[in-house]
Amino acid sequence: MDLNQVTLDAADFEASVDFYQRLGLHLIVLSEGRYARFELPSGSTTLSLHKAENPVTPGAVFYFEVDDVDQHYRQLVEQGIAFETPPKEERWRWKEARFSDPSGNRLCLFHAGPDRRFPPWRLDGTKVGT
Repeated sequence: MDLNQVTLDAADFEASVDFYQRLGLHLIVLSEGRYARFELPSGSTTLSLHKAENPVTPGAVFYFEVDDVDQHYRQLVEQGIAFETPPKEERWRWKEARFSDPSGNRLCLFHAGPDRRFPPWRLDGTKVGT
């Protein structure tokens, strides 16, 4: 099983499309004013936006993994992306910077390396597929 895509509600559709393009996502589908789908720079999961009159902001946090959080943070700040927290080494061994999209969806720019899936406290102690 693999995660194909996540679809987020967008209150201000055009601002949201612009926001995700500034994050570096590649627009692959656009139904003017109501639906957009993006490919991420790596991996196979896509992200889509759906225009919503009364958007429901999920309780979930959407994580975007990068190799260098500090570099991506600086680039995004230069492009006008506002962050709630600067890059910080967390106690769970991930470096994170938190921010939100124009509709209030919570996002996190992070790097975890192998700890992303295989932290020292992983319950089974084995890798998937081995």
